[in-house]
Amino acid sequence: MKPSIPKGVRDFLPQEIYRRNYIFNTIRSVFESFGYVPIETPTMENLTTLTGKYGDEGDKLLFKVLNNGDYLSKANAEALENKDSQKLLSSISKRGLRYDLTVPFARYVVQNRNDLPMPFKRYQMQPVWRADRPQRGRYHEFYQCDVDVVGSKSLMYEAELMQIYDTVFEKLGLNVEIQINNRKILYGIAESLEVSDKFVDMTVAIDKLDKIGEDGVINDLVNKGIAQDKAERILALLKADDLSIFESQFANSETGQKGIEELRSFHKYFDKHEIKNTIKFTPSLARGLSYYTGCIFEVKALGVQMGSIGGGGRYDDLTAMFGLKDVSGVGVSFGFERIYVVMDELGLFPEKLGTGDKVLIAALDEESHLFAFELATKLRKEDISIELYPEASKLKKQLNYANKKSFSKVLIIGETERLENKVLLKNMETGVQENIAIDALMPFLKSEE
Repeated sequence: MKPSIPKGVRDFLPQEIYRRNYIFNTIRSVFESFGYVPIETPTMENLTTLTGKYGDEGDKLLFKVLNNGDYLSKANAEALENKDSQKLLSSISKRGLRYDLTVPFARYVVQNRNDLPMPFKRYQMQPVWRADRPQRGRYHEFYQCDVDVVGSKSLMYEAELMQIYDTVFEKLGLNVEIQINNRKILYGIAESLEVSDKFVDMTVAIDKLDKIGEDGVINDLVNKGIAQDKAERILALLKADDLSIFESQFANSETGQKGIEELRSFHKYFDKHEIKNTIKFTPSLARGLSYYTGCIFEVKALGVQMGSIGGGGRYDDLTAMFGLKDVSGVGVSFGFERIYVVMDELGLFPEKLGTGDKVLIAALDEESHLFAFELATKLRKEDISIELYPEASKLKKQLNYANKKSFSKVLIIGETERLENKVLLKNMETGVQENIAIDALMPFLKSEE
Protein backbone atom coordinates (compact mmCIF):
# COMPACT_ATOMS: atom_id res chain seq x y z
CA MET A 1 0.00 0.00 0.00
CA LYS A 2 1.39 3.41 -0.98
CA PRO A 3 2.12 5.54 2.12
CA SER A 4 0.14 8.76 2.46
CA ILE A 5 -0.82 11.46 4.95
CA PRO A 6 -4.30 12.83 5.71
CA LYS A 7 -5.66 15.60 3.54
CA GLY A 8 -5.00 19.05 4.96
CA VAL A 9 -1.64 18.23 6.61
CA ARG A 10 1.86 18.38 5.11
CA ASP A 11 5.46 17.20 5.24
CA PHE A 12 8.16 19.87 4.97
CA LEU A 13 11.44 19.56 3.07
CA PRO A 14 14.62 21.05 4.60
CA GLN A 15 14.52 24.23 2.48
CA GLU A 16 10.91 24.80 3.53
CA ILE A 17 11.92 24.48 7.19
CA TYR A 18 14.69 27.05 6.72
CA ARG A 19 12.16 29.44 5.20
CA ARG A 20 9.59 28.78 7.90
CA ASN A 21 12.19 29.36 10.59
CA TYR A 22 13.14 32.62 8.90
CA ILE A 23 9.57 33.85 9.38
CA PHE A 24 9.29 32.40 12.89
CA ASN A 25 12.56 34.01 14.01
CA THR A 26 11.62 37.40 12.53
CA ILE A 27 8.25 37.41 14.29
CA ARG A 28 9.74 36.16 17.56
CA SER A 29 12.44 38.84 17.60
CA VAL A 30 9.84 41.59 17.20
CA PHE A 31 7.58 40.12 19.90
CA GLU A 32 10.46 40.05 22.36
CA SER A 33 11.60 43.57 21.46
CA PHE A 34 8.20 44.78 22.72
CA GLY A 35 8.56 42.87 26.00
CA TYR A 36 6.34 39.85 25.31
CA VAL A 37 7.30 36.47 26.82
CA PRO A 38 6.71 32.96 25.40
CA ILE A 39 4.26 30.36 26.71
CA GLU A 40 2.93 27.06 25.38
CA THR A 41 -0.36 25.24 25.94
CA PRO A 42 -1.33 21.59 25.23
CA THR A 43 -2.36 20.31 21.83
CA MET A 44 -5.59 18.99 23.36
CA GLU A 45 -8.06 20.91 25.48
CA ASN A 46 -11.26 19.77 27.16
CA LEU A 47 -14.20 20.29 24.82
CA THR A 48 -15.88 22.25 27.60
CA THR A 49 -13.02 24.75 27.23
CA LEU A 50 -13.35 25.03 23.45
CA THR A 51 -17.07 24.84 22.65
CA GLY A 52 -19.24 27.93 22.76
CA LYS A 53 -16.30 30.32 22.27
CA TYR A 54 -16.22 30.53 18.46
CA GLY A 55 -19.91 30.69 17.58
CA ASP A 56 -21.88 27.91 15.88
CA GLU A 57 -19.73 28.04 12.74
CA GLY A 58 -16.53 27.65 14.73
CA ASP A 59 -17.86 24.83 16.88
CA LYS A 60 -18.56 22.82 13.74
CA LEU A 61 -14.89 23.04 12.76
CA LEU A 62 -13.50 21.62 16.01
CA PHE A 63 -11.58 18.35 15.72
CA LYS A 64 -12.86 16.04 18.46
CA VAL A 65 -10.79 13.29 20.09
CA LEU A 66 -12.46 10.00 21.02
CA ASN A 67 -12.29 8.92 24.65
CA ASN A 68 -9.62 6.36 25.56
CA GLY A 69 -10.33 2.65 25.48
CA ASP A 70 -13.74 1.26 24.57
CA TYR A 71 -15.38 4.63 24.00
CA LEU A 72 -18.68 3.03 22.91
CA SER A 73 -19.15 1.23 26.24
CA LYS A 74 -20.31 4.48 27.85
CA ALA A 75 -21.96 5.94 24.80
CA ASN A 76 -25.47 7.40 24.96
CA ALA A 77 -27.43 4.35 23.80
CA GLU A 78 -30.47 6.33 22.67
CA ALA A 79 -28.33 8.75 20.66
CA LEU A 80 -26.41 5.86 19.13
CA GLU A 81 -29.62 4.09 18.17
CA ASN A 82 -31.08 7.23 16.61
CA LYS A 83 -27.77 8.18 14.94
CA ASP A 84 -27.93 11.56 16.71
CA SER A 85 -24.28 12.63 16.40
CA GLN A 86 -24.69 15.79 18.48
CA LYS A 87 -26.10 13.98 21.52
CA LEU A 88 -23.71 11.07 21.02
CA LEU A 89 -20.64 13.30 20.97
CA SER A 90 -20.68 14.32 24.64
CA SER A 91 -20.67 10.67 25.73
CA ILE A 92 -17.79 9.49 23.48
CA SER A 93 -15.52 12.56 23.32
CA LYS A 94 -14.40 14.90 26.08
CA ARG A 95 -11.37 16.45 24.37
CA GLY A 96 -10.56 18.29 21.18
CA LEU A 97 -7.60 19.74 19.29
CA ARG A 98 -7.17 23.46 19.88
CA TYR A 99 -8.95 25.63 17.30
CA ASP A 100 -6.89 28.73 18.02
CA LEU A 101 -4.44 29.98 20.64
CA THR A 102 -6.64 32.69 22.21
CA VAL A 103 -9.18 30.55 24.08
CA PRO A 104 -6.48 28.23 25.49
CA PHE A 105 -4.62 31.39 26.55
CA ALA A 106 -7.71 32.65 28.42
CA ARG A 107 -7.92 29.28 30.20
CA TYR A 108 -4.19 29.48 30.94
CA VAL A 109 -4.57 32.93 32.51
CA VAL A 110 -7.40 31.77 34.77
CA GLN A 111 -5.51 28.68 35.94
CA ASN A 112 -2.22 30.51 36.50
CA ARG A 113 -3.49 33.94 37.57
CA ASN A 114 -1.71 33.86 40.93
CA ASP A 115 1.66 33.44 39.21
CA LEU A 116 1.25 36.03 36.43
CA PRO A 117 2.16 39.72 36.65
CA MET A 118 -0.63 41.98 35.39
CA PRO A 119 -0.68 43.23 32.71
CA PHE A 120 0.65 39.94 31.33
CA LYS A 121 2.20 40.13 27.86
CA ARG A 122 2.65 36.80 26.12
CA TYR A 123 3.39 35.38 22.70
CA GLN A 124 2.70 31.86 21.48
CA MET A 125 3.75 30.11 18.27
CA GLN A 126 2.14 26.67 17.95
CA PRO A 127 0.00 24.62 15.57
CA VAL A 128 -3.81 24.67 15.66
CA TRP A 129 -6.40 22.51 13.89
CA ARG A 130 -9.63 23.27 12.07
CA ALA A 131 -11.90 20.89 10.15
CA ASP A 132 -12.24 23.40 7.32
CA ARG A 133 -12.06 22.61 3.61
CA PRO A 134 -8.36 22.59 2.67
CA GLN A 135 -7.37 25.08 -0.03
CA ARG A 136 -4.53 27.43 -0.97
CA GLY A 137 -3.14 28.88 2.28
CA ARG A 138 -5.69 27.01 4.42
CA TYR A 139 -5.03 23.61 6.01
CA HIS A 140 -6.40 21.33 8.71
CA GLU A 141 -3.15 21.74 10.65
CA PHE A 142 -1.44 25.11 10.59
CA TYR A 143 0.64 27.43 12.75
CA GLN A 144 -0.49 30.63 14.41
CA CYS A 145 1.80 33.22 15.93
CA ASP A 146 -0.18 35.09 18.60
CA VAL A 147 0.73 38.04 20.76
CA ASP A 148 -1.64 39.16 23.54
CA VAL A 149 -1.76 41.27 26.67
CA VAL A 150 -4.32 40.74 29.46
CA GLY A 151 -5.06 42.73 32.57
CA SER A 152 -5.37 46.22 31.07
CA LYS A 153 -8.01 48.15 29.15
CA SER A 154 -5.49 50.72 27.91
CA LEU A 155 -5.87 51.41 24.19
CA MET A 156 -2.12 51.95 24.15
CA TYR A 157 -1.86 48.20 23.66
CA GLU A 158 -3.99 48.30 20.50
CA ALA A 159 -1.53 50.87 19.14
CA GLU A 160 1.42 48.73 20.26
CA LEU A 161 0.04 45.67 18.52
CA MET A 162 -0.38 47.61 15.28
CA GLN A 163 3.25 48.70 15.61
CA ILE A 164 4.16 45.03 15.93
CA TYR A 165 2.24 44.22 12.74
CA ASP A 166 3.91 47.09 10.90
CA THR A 167 7.40 46.18 12.15
CA VAL A 168 7.15 42.46 11.35
CA PHE A 169 5.88 42.98 7.82
CA GLU A 170 8.48 45.65 7.16
CA LYS A 171 11.24 43.26 8.24
CA LEU A 172 9.79 40.52 6.00
CA GLY A 173 9.62 42.95 3.07
CA LEU A 174 5.88 42.40 2.74
CA ASN A 175 3.59 45.35 1.96
CA VAL A 176 0.22 45.09 3.71
CA GLU A 177 -2.96 46.99 4.49
CA ILE A 178 -3.97 46.86 8.16
CA GLN A 179 -7.74 47.19 8.50
CA ILE A 180 -9.28 48.38 11.76
CA ASN A 181 -12.82 48.56 13.13
CA ASN A 182 -14.58 48.25 16.49
CA ARG A 183 -17.25 45.71 17.37
CA LYS A 184 -19.07 48.49 19.23
CA ILE A 185 -19.41 50.32 15.91
CA LEU A 186 -21.12 47.25 14.48
CA TYR A 187 -23.36 46.98 17.55
CA GLY A 188 -24.17 50.67 17.17
CA ILE A 189 -25.32 49.99 13.60
CA ALA A 190 -27.53 47.14 14.82
CA GLU A 191 -28.88 49.20 17.74
CA SER A 192 -29.57 52.31 15.64
CA LEU A 193 -31.55 50.18 13.16
CA GLU A 194 -33.34 48.36 15.99
CA VAL A 195 -31.96 44.92 15.14
CA SER A 196 -29.63 44.51 18.13
CA ASP A 197 -31.30 41.17 18.91
CA LYS A 198 -29.83 39.95 15.61
CA PHE A 199 -26.32 41.30 16.30
CA VAL A 200 -24.52 37.93 16.19
CA ASP A 201 -26.36 36.91 13.00
CA MET A 202 -25.47 40.29 11.49
CA THR A 203 -21.75 40.03 12.23
CA VAL A 204 -21.56 36.44 10.97
CA ALA A 205 -23.16 37.52 7.71
CA ILE A 206 -20.94 40.61 7.35
CA ASP A 207 -17.85 38.48 7.97
CA LYS A 208 -18.68 36.57 4.76
CA LEU A 209 -18.85 39.74 2.61
CA ASP A 210 -15.65 38.95 0.67
CA LYS A 211 -16.88 35.43 -0.06
CA ILE A 212 -20.55 35.95 -0.97
CA GLY A 213 -20.72 39.63 -1.97
CA GLU A 214 -23.20 42.34 -1.01
CA ASP A 215 -26.27 40.57 -2.42
CA GLY A 216 -25.31 37.40 -0.60
CA VAL A 217 -24.96 39.26 2.70
CA ILE A 218 -28.31 41.02 2.23
CA ASN A 219 -30.01 37.69 1.48
CA ASP A 220 -28.35 36.15 4.53
CA LEU A 221 -29.54 39.02 6.74
CA VAL A 222 -33.08 38.78 5.40
CA ASN A 223 -33.10 35.01 5.96
CA LYS A 224 -32.08 35.67 9.58
CA GLY A 225 -35.15 37.88 10.09
CA ILE A 226 -33.83 41.37 9.29
CA ALA A 227 -36.08 43.44 7.05
CA GLN A 228 -34.88 44.05 3.48
CA ASP A 229 -34.68 47.84 3.87
CA LYS A 230 -32.67 47.53 7.09
CA ALA A 231 -30.36 44.95 5.53
CA GLU A 232 -29.68 47.37 2.68
CA ARG A 233 -29.10 50.21 5.15
CA ILE A 234 -26.56 48.05 7.03
CA LEU A 235 -24.61 47.46 3.80
CA ALA A 236 -24.71 51.18 2.99
CA LEU A 237 -23.26 52.09 6.40
CA LEU A 238 -20.48 49.53 5.97
CA LYS A 239 -19.13 51.60 3.07
CA ALA A 240 -18.41 54.63 5.30
CA ASP A 241 -14.79 55.76 5.27
CA ASP A 242 -14.86 58.24 8.17
CA LEU A 243 -15.87 57.89 11.81
CA SER A 244 -17.78 61.19 11.72
CA ILE A 245 -20.42 59.57 9.49
CA PHE A 246 -21.55 57.49 12.46
CA GLU A 247 -21.88 60.33 14.99
CA SER A 248 -25.45 61.23 14.06
CA GLN A 249 -26.34 57.62 13.30
CA PHE A 250 -25.42 56.65 16.87
CA ALA A 251 -27.32 59.47 18.60
CA ASN A 252 -29.33 56.86 20.52
CA SER A 253 -26.64 54.18 20.78
CA GLU A 254 -24.35 54.54 23.77
CA THR A 255 -22.40 51.47 22.68
CA GLY A 256 -21.87 52.87 19.19
CA GLN A 257 -20.65 56.18 20.62
CA LYS A 258 -18.23 54.27 22.84
CA GLY A 259 -16.86 52.53 19.74
CA ILE A 260 -16.18 55.89 18.08
CA GLU A 261 -14.44 57.12 21.24
CA GLU A 262 -12.24 54.01 21.47
CA LEU A 263 -11.08 54.29 17.86
CA ARG A 264 -10.22 57.95 18.32
CA SER A 265 -8.29 57.15 21.51
CA PHE A 266 -6.38 54.46 19.59
CA HIS A 267 -5.38 57.01 16.95
CA LYS A 268 -4.06 59.42 19.61
CA TYR A 269 -1.39 56.82 20.34
CA PHE A 270 -0.89 55.26 16.93
CA ASP A 271 -0.80 58.37 14.75
CA LYS A 272 2.32 59.60 16.54
CA HIS A 273 4.21 56.65 15.03
CA GLU A 274 5.48 56.74 11.47
CA ILE A 275 4.53 53.48 9.80
CA LYS A 276 5.68 51.64 6.70
CA ASN A 277 2.32 50.09 5.84
CA THR A 278 -1.23 51.40 5.41
CA ILE A 279 -3.87 51.41 8.15
CA LYS A 280 -7.50 51.78 7.05
CA PHE A 281 -10.79 52.25 8.93
CA THR A 282 -13.01 49.45 7.56
CA PRO A 283 -16.60 49.35 8.97
CA SER A 284 -17.29 46.08 7.11
CA LEU A 285 -14.62 44.30 9.16
CA ALA A 286 -16.52 42.04 11.56
CA ARG A 287 -14.22 39.21 12.72
CA GLY A 288 -16.73 36.35 12.99
CA LEU A 289 -15.43 35.01 16.31
CA SER A 290 -17.98 35.94 18.97
CA TYR A 291 -15.57 36.82 21.79
CA TYR A 292 -14.39 40.16 20.35
CA THR A 293 -15.84 43.21 22.13
CA GLY A 294 -13.82 46.27 21.05
CA CYS A 295 -11.21 47.19 18.44
CA ILE A 296 -10.71 44.51 15.79
CA PHE A 297 -8.00 44.18 13.16
CA GLU A 298 -7.28 42.32 9.94
CA VAL A 299 -4.25 42.34 7.63
CA LYS A 300 -4.35 42.00 3.84
CA ALA A 301 -1.25 41.43 1.71
CA LEU A 302 -0.82 43.82 -1.23
CA GLY A 303 0.22 42.67 -4.68
CA VAL A 304 -1.12 39.12 -4.38
CA GLN A 305 -4.53 37.44 -4.20
CA MET A 306 -4.87 36.02 -0.69
CA GLY A 307 -7.31 36.22 2.20
CA SER A 308 -6.34 37.81 5.50
CA ILE A 309 -2.82 37.05 6.76
CA GLY A 310 -3.46 38.31 10.29
CA GLY A 311 -6.18 39.48 12.61
CA GLY A 312 -7.30 39.96 16.16
CA GLY A 313 -8.88 42.37 18.58
CA ARG A 314 -10.02 43.29 22.07
CA TYR A 315 -11.90 40.73 24.18
CA ASP A 316 -13.32 41.87 27.55
CA ASP A 317 -15.26 38.78 28.64
CA LEU A 318 -13.26 35.74 27.54
CA THR A 319 -11.76 34.84 30.94
CA ALA A 320 -15.18 35.38 32.54
CA MET A 321 -16.27 32.21 30.72
CA PHE A 322 -13.79 30.38 32.94
CA GLY A 323 -14.85 32.15 36.15
CA LEU A 324 -12.46 35.13 36.17
CA LYS A 325 -14.24 38.44 35.57
CA ASP A 326 -12.94 41.92 34.79
CA VAL A 327 -9.75 40.81 33.01
CA SER A 328 -9.71 42.53 29.65
CA GLY A 329 -7.39 41.37 26.92
CA VAL A 330 -6.32 42.29 23.42
CA GLY A 331 -4.22 40.40 20.92
CA VAL A 332 -3.45 39.69 17.29
CA SER A 333 -2.45 36.64 15.33
CA PHE A 334 -0.16 36.19 12.34
CA GLY A 335 -1.54 33.77 9.74
CA PHE A 336 1.77 31.98 9.36
CA GLU A 337 0.90 29.60 6.52
CA ARG A 338 -0.61 32.33 4.35
CA ILE A 339 2.36 34.61 5.03
CA TYR A 340 4.62 31.81 3.78
CA VAL A 341 2.57 31.35 0.58
CA VAL A 342 2.55 35.10 -0.11
CA MET A 343 6.30 35.48 0.47
CA ASP A 344 7.00 32.48 -1.75
CA GLU A 345 4.85 33.83 -4.58
CA LEU A 346 6.43 37.29 -4.34
CA GLY A 347 9.98 35.91 -4.09
CA LEU A 348 10.70 37.55 -0.73
CA PHE A 349 12.84 34.83 0.85
CA PRO A 350 16.64 35.35 0.91
CA GLU A 351 18.27 33.28 -1.85
CA LYS A 352 20.69 31.20 0.22
CA LEU A 353 18.55 30.95 3.31
CA GLY A 354 19.71 28.19 5.63
CA THR A 355 22.72 27.16 3.55
CA GLY A 356 25.25 29.14 5.58
CA ASP A 357 28.94 28.37 5.14
CA LYS A 358 28.53 24.59 5.03
CA VAL A 359 31.63 22.40 4.98
CA LEU A 360 31.95 18.77 3.93
CA ILE A 361 34.95 16.54 4.59
CA ALA A 362 35.69 14.05 1.81
CA ALA A 363 38.08 11.20 2.65
CA LEU A 364 39.67 9.14 -0.14
CA ASP A 365 40.75 6.01 1.78
CA GLU A 366 39.90 4.19 5.02
CA GLU A 367 42.82 5.56 7.07
CA SER A 368 42.03 9.06 5.91
CA HIS A 369 38.36 8.54 6.84
CA LEU A 370 39.33 7.73 10.43
CA PHE A 371 41.64 10.76 10.42
CA ALA A 372 38.79 12.90 9.06
CA PHE A 373 36.40 11.66 11.78
CA GLU A 374 38.80 12.89 14.48
CA LEU A 375 39.20 16.21 12.66
CA ALA A 376 35.43 16.68 12.38
CA THR A 377 35.05 16.03 16.11
CA LYS A 378 37.63 18.70 16.99
CA LEU A 379 36.08 21.26 14.64
CA ARG A 380 32.57 20.72 16.01
CA LYS A 381 33.85 21.36 19.53
CA GLU A 382 34.83 24.79 18.26
CA ASP A 383 31.27 25.38 16.99
CA ILE A 384 32.18 24.88 13.35
CA SER A 385 29.46 23.10 11.37
CA ILE A 386 30.98 20.10 9.64
CA GLU A 387 29.66 17.04 7.84
CA LEU A 388 31.79 14.00 7.07
CA TYR A 389 30.83 11.87 4.07
CA PRO A 390 30.01 8.44 5.53
CA GLU A 391 32.58 6.40 3.65
CA ALA A 392 35.82 6.60 1.70
CA SER A 393 34.84 6.63 -1.95
CA LYS A 394 35.63 8.27 -5.29
CA LEU A 395 36.03 12.03 -5.06
CA LYS A 396 33.56 12.66 -7.91
CA LYS A 397 30.80 10.91 -5.98
CA GLN A 398 31.50 12.97 -2.85
CA LEU A 399 31.65 16.24 -4.79
CA ASN A 400 28.29 15.44 -6.43
CA TYR A 401 26.86 15.00 -2.94
CA ALA A 402 28.36 18.33 -1.90
CA ASN A 403 26.73 20.07 -4.87
CA LYS A 404 23.31 18.58 -4.16
CA LYS A 405 23.46 19.80 -0.56
CA SER A 406 24.90 23.22 -1.51
CA PHE A 407 28.12 22.91 0.49
CA SER A 408 30.30 25.97 0.01
CA LYS A 409 33.58 24.17 0.84
CA VAL A 410 34.93 20.63 0.72
CA LEU A 411 37.95 19.55 2.75
CA ILE A 412 39.62 16.74 0.78
CA ILE A 413 41.83 14.31 2.70
CA GLY A 414 43.82 11.56 0.98
CA GLU A 415 47.00 9.76 1.96
CA THR A 416 49.23 12.72 1.00
CA GLU A 417 47.19 15.24 3.00
CA ARG A 418 46.97 12.91 6.02
CA LEU A 419 50.71 12.27 6.16
CA GLU A 420 51.49 15.99 5.77
CA ASN A 421 48.80 16.94 8.35
CA LYS A 422 47.02 19.08 5.78
CA VAL A 423 43.72 19.28 3.93
CA LEU A 424 43.01 20.27 0.34
CA LEU A 425 40.27 22.91 0.54
CA LYS A 426 38.04 23.20 -2.53
CA ASN A 427 35.79 26.26 -2.94
CA MET A 428 32.64 24.85 -4.54
CA GLU A 429 31.56 28.20 -5.98
CA THR A 430 34.86 29.20 -7.63
CA GLY A 431 36.50 25.79 -8.05
CA VAL A 432 39.73 27.16 -6.49
CA GLN A 433 41.74 24.66 -4.41
CA GLU A 434 44.43 25.33 -1.81
CA ASN A 435 46.38 23.34 0.76
CA ILE A 436 45.90 24.37 4.39
CA ALA A 437 47.72 22.97 7.41
CA ILE A 438 45.46 21.39 10.03
CA ASP A 439 46.73 23.85 12.67
CA ALA A 440 45.68 26.79 10.46
CA LEU A 441 42.37 25.25 9.42
CA MET A 442 40.33 26.17 12.48
CA PRO A 443 41.15 29.91 12.48
CA PHE A 444 40.68 29.96 8.71
CA LEU A 445 37.16 28.48 8.91
CA LYS A 446 36.31 30.81 11.82
CA SER A 447 37.35 33.82 9.75
CA GLU A 448 35.12 32.65 6.89
CA GLU A 449 31.94 32.43 9.00
